[in-house]
Amino acid sequence: MQKSNDPLHGVKLADIIDELVDFYGWEYMGNTVNVRCFTHRPTVKSSLHFLRRTPWARTKVEEMYLQMLKEKSA
Repeated sequence: MQKSNDPLHGVKLADIIDELVDFYGWEYMGNTVNVRCFTHRPTVKSSLHFLRRTPWARTKVEEMYLQMLKEKSA
């Protein structure tokens, strides 16, 4: 059995959002990825709904998550 080198492999989008909110907060996330689900009454549920249907925003959130992992390991 091979282990994936992808750090996103097996990580749920809801877990990514939870960790980002805990680490950065909604305000920083809204400034980094300017979408309403982060800037106007943000919730995990509304974010999941939007990100699952918007590939460019999901990509930016995943990049932010990878950056957070780098910052945590430094």
